[in-house]
Amino acid sequence: MKWWQNLKKNPLARLGAVLLLIFYTVALFAEFVAPYDPYDSQLNGSLLPPTQIYLSTQDGRFIGPHVYPTTQGSVDANTGAREVIVDWQKPSAVGLFVKASPYKFLGVLPFDRHLFGTTGEGQINILGTDEQARDQFSRLVHGSRISLSIGLVGIAISFPLGLLIGGISGYFGSWIDSVLMRFAEVLMTIPGLYLLVALAAVLPPGLTSAQRFILIVLITSFISWASLARVIRGQALSIKQLEFVQAARAMGANPIYIIVRHVLPQTATYVIISATLAVPGFIVAESVLSLIGLGIQQPDPSWGNLLSLSTNASILVLQPWLVWPPAILIILTVLAFNLLGDGLRDALDPRSIQR
Repeated sequence: MKWWQNLKKNPLARLGAVLLLIFYTVALFAEFVAPYDPYDSQLNGSLLPPTQIYLSTQDGRFIGPHVYPTTQGSVDANTGAREVIVDWQKPSAVGLFVKASPYKFLGVLPFDRHLFGTTGEGQINILGTDEQARDQFSRLVHGSRISLSIGLVGIAISFPLGLLIGGISGYFGSWIDSVLMRFAEVLMTIPGLYLLVALAAVLPPGLTSAQRFILIVLITSFISWASLARVIRGQALSIKQLEFVQAARAMGANPIYIIVRHVLPQTATYVIISATLAVPGFIVAESVLSLIGLGIQQPDPSWGNLLSLSTNASILVLQPWLVWPPAILIILTVLAFNLLGDGLRDALDPRSIQR
């Protein structure tokens, strides 16, 4: 496992892997990590700033981490600034593994606690609340499920398609190669983002977020397999000349069996690296579509539609805590996949494995 040793020696690849492990773990256990339901609104809690955590009461008594019930008051007509009303008489303790309300379920295992929360009337909104008085951190955690899964689902669709078409094209050659590659080249000339915007804009307005998610994945997968197919086709042209492939052909093996069993496995190194580097493209595509209102729709959260709040100038200026977290998470996720992909490319390089 020389390549694994090389990968572990790459600090940037390790950093990318650790970040992705954290993000996907949080997404998997979203009900446990998020302190509140992402769809629940707080009474008089619209656009609250991040909750301040105190250790001592107003009279100086140390009681440990706690918060106070906070609501929004009047809005300054000139500046747009909102008054924050704090009830200093009702401290609410902040703790770990707080009882969930209402009762939550995580997969087949019942979870009746959150990772952190409060006991009392006060609520902890570590990233504030949005214009609908929903906890921004909880929506960010639950939104990670869509934003992180779309890349994995996308490559699960596009890569088998690109592998099979590229393998068939390279193995058979002749007119099959010409037809398939000309079709792939046509797809490669289409600007992906503009096609996504055009197709998403004509979707029926009554589609649910789940239906839009599926359509976005299908559209992005359909236009992204062509470049992979061309590379696999080039590799298949050389692999089919190798002795073990010629032997399988001489023994009368089915061509499709030879392609799937002998030709395509030889491209595994490139496919693994390419898949890692392709995931960010799907994540960014979903984020851009949701940002401009053509992707996942409110009230369902995704990092893209949470970032759409940045189109509101007053929120961008007065409540920047609503905009920066989803933007930073998208950047970190894309960066982590690129770091891991670069590390895999270096670790799987035959020249580095031989050293």
